[in-house]
Amino acid sequence: MSGRLVLLRHGQSHSNVERCLDTRPPGASLTPAGIAQARDFARGFERHPGMLVHSVALRAVETAAVIGEVWGLPPREVAGIHEAQVGDLEMRNDDEAVDAFHRVYERWHQGELDVGLPGGETGAQVLGRYLPVLGDLRMRYLDDDDWTGDIVVVSHGAAIRLAAATLAGVDGSFVVEHHIGNAESVVLAPITDGRWSCVQWGQHSPPFMPDPRGMPRPEELESADPMG
Repeated sequence: MSGRLVLLRHGQSHSNVERCLDTRPPGASLTPAGIAQARDFARGFERHPGMLVHSVALRAVETAAVIGEVWGLPPREVAGIHEAQVGDLEMRNDDEAVDAFHRVYERWHQGELDVGLPGGETGAQVLGRYLPVLGDLRMRYLDDDDWTGDIVVVSHGAAIRLAAATLAGVDGSFVVEHHIGNAESVVLAPITDGRWSCVQWGQHSPPFMPDPRGMPRPEELESADPMG
């Protein structure tokens, strides 16, 4: 098994700039900076990309289109890997809404997956639609001894962090503390017995341990964007 799963967060969107909880597809488009981020990712990718897939959200579609053009690889749209749906908090950017999202999201990483966002999804519902897609990609491609390329999945920050932590057993406190920036990725390598190893988390390498100083203040997080 030589291929890996690269869960790539889309490039910067206009809603990211506005700090909006933009989760309902199709959502906002990329900014010029987001397009440049996607292009830089593609040009800097040092392994063989075997497949490029993306969510139904516009920002993921556009990110994959830029990457695919650089690689000469046609992207494929896949259902089920869109962002965690925030329901009543959709498109809000006030502190109260952002804090409400963070409180529920942190509880998911404490094991309370049945807690739901107001009018939105529970953590279990996010995983219920997201993980089967990754499992299918592994079964059909990565577990094939003849498959050699990485599968790049253009998706969304909060959903990526939840799915990757669940699959690879990454410490929940680390996940909450370490956001994924635009055009950054979490990389999972398949190992024996259907398990996964997390080999990269944004700019971080294993071991993935929580900061001994505790939770940083919001302004100290690696991404001010609440969905990162």
